[in-house]
Amino acid sequence: MWNASGCQGASTTNLSVRCPSCKQQGTFEGLGIQDAILNNAQPRVILGLRRCPNAACKAAIFVVHYAGKLMESFPAETVDFDATNIPAGVVTSFEEAIKCHANQCFVAAAIMVRKTLEELCRDRQAMGDNLKARIRALGAKVVLPQELLEGLDDLRLLGNDAAHIESQEYEKVGKEEVEVGIEFTKEVLKAVYQYSALLGRLRALKRTP
Repeated sequence: MWNASGCQGASTTNLSVRCPSCKQQGTFEGLGIQDAILNNAQPRVILGLRRCPNAACKAAIFVVHYAGKLMESFPAETVDFDATNIPAGVVTSFEEAIKCHANQCFVAAAIMVRKTLEELCRDRQAMGDNLKARIRALGAKVVLPQELLEGLDDLRLLGNDAAHIESQEYEKVGKEEVEVGIEFTKEVLKAVYQYSALLGRLRALKRTP
């Protein structure tokens, strides 16, 4: 059967998606509206609407998939991120980096990763004439493994490369570079803001002597 737009109709296929609204991973089902086949090639590219299975969310998204494999979703699927105990300024910058990455705006995402570092230094009152100096000062303000401290300067350089065309330190600022940068930043934020709270919860469970 063909619909009014000229696309052949197709039955809906359930898809595993991380909801862009509630951030939960789930099996998204159709909304009772038949999918549309974009072309007759194999595998066939299919368009349709799906709904978040979380009863408290029920957000609707538009999907493009083939053979049951998600190709695109709108709003876009985002990287998982737990913002617990992280200051609002840091969260706002980092979530913007994640949204830029989800929409394949990789240069913008790298710049917002750098902005996240700026907000982290500001929150911890790490002072300096530039971000390189502030990152150096941050080492005296927070307890981080040496590898994470050294990696902060690499994140700074990634943001530099995204914002400027001279003195490039990376071959490019693309999908892989940004994904690694986001994952690294998540670990830094966990170490600075979340590990101590988790340790406190664990210790609270100990019996009183």
